[in-house]
Amino acid sequence: MKITAIETLRTEEFANVIWVRVQTDAGIIGLGETFYGAGAVEAHIHDTLSGRLLGKDPLRIESLHREMLNLPMAQSSTGVEYRAASAIDIALWDLFGKVCNQPVHQMLGGLCRDKQRIYNTCAGYGYVRSNNIKPVSTWNFDDAAGPYEDLNGFMTRADAVAESLLESGISAMKIWPFDPAALENEGAHITPDQLKTALVPFEKIRKAVGDKMEIMVEFHSLWNLPMAKKLAKILEQYNPTWYEDPIRMNSPQALAEYARSTTVWVTASETLGSRFPYKDMLDRDAMSVVMADLCWTGGLTEGRKIAALADTYHRPFAPHDCVGPVGFITGIHASFSQPNTLIQESVRAFYTGWYKELVTVMPVIKDGYVFPMEGPGLGTELLPAVFERSDLTVRRTNV
Repeated sequence: MKITAIETLRTEEFANVIWVRVQTDAGIIGLGETFYGAGAVEAHIHDTLSGRLLGKDPLRIESLHREMLNLPMAQSSTGVEYRAASAIDIALWDLFGKVCNQPVHQMLGGLCRDKQRIYNTCAGYGYVRSNNIKPVSTWNFDDAAGPYEDLNGFMTRADAVAESLLESGISAMKIWPFDPAALENEGAHITPDQLKTALVPFEKIRKAVGDKMEIMVEFHSLWNLPMAKKLAKILEQYNPTWYEDPIRMNSPQALAEYARSTTVWVTASETLGSRFPYKDMLDRDAMSVVMADLCWTGGLTEGRKIAALADTYHRPFAPHDCVGPVGFITGIHASFSQPNTLIQESVRAFYTGWYKELVTVMPVIKDGYVFPMEGPGLGTELLPAVFERSDLTVRRTNV
């Protein structure tokens, strides 16, 4: 079997998402996805990677993975080169599963559990749908879009959001109320009024549901180290589960200093590319929970190595999701196949909303758990309507 064509698809409405379809002379097609900078990813796939892949055996996944990243500019980043390679790698695993008529999680070693606990990242329906990817600028509140506008919700009625999540069986939620102050003050300080406002969601959640709800805190790498340490101490009274990306993920020493300053777990980070920077962080005891986005950090091939590395250091693994539907499903396959998975990120405004506009099958989520995908490969495809969209851009490179 040989790769005969590589096709990319992207739309104006979902401008951050790009899909890759790897086609073969056997008629089997693998589907992959990545997120952010879709136009740049498209160019790299067709201008650089296609020449390295066309005519090759798609089942030699490790070899092709190495070939895609054997570039001087593809050195442990989450840049265009890594995102492009990630999308293709995911497509190759999807194809591998289809060849063997097995789900991807089986190809990765099989199920480690029958259901996987999830948490809800409190994004809303319009979050990250636009080209603007700054954290606050992508909020795009839209209460009219449905019942799960959790972004506006956690800022204005966090108690009600927590109660709603518990009613559905979800007992963990992630929020980021410090972002507005961080962006306004360039991560250098916070005013008393800003601090008071940022703490309101924590107070409401604890008052409404007590410790029944776990709270994960996302900082989006927006703070300098002294301020991040200060906020960590202030928040300890609310017993958060973890602090995620409190500072930029480019200094193991600085993150280790931060980790030593708090009793709360430090989670890092989908912004790290490949297993090598994770090892640097783990060597410094800088992280408690290892998070990876399979669309950014090298696909499933690298993702399972990151999970194994975390296990080597006795750390749990927690796949990221705040991207597209194929990336979400890819993370779920990884979650089920890794023995040290702690919890799977999810966004109910996404998996009950715009994800369903794009793919044929979504995973079953019930009572705070996600269940394994059952079909061969990833177990989902792009809906026929995607190929008929007027805002669709398709580019194809053939042998």
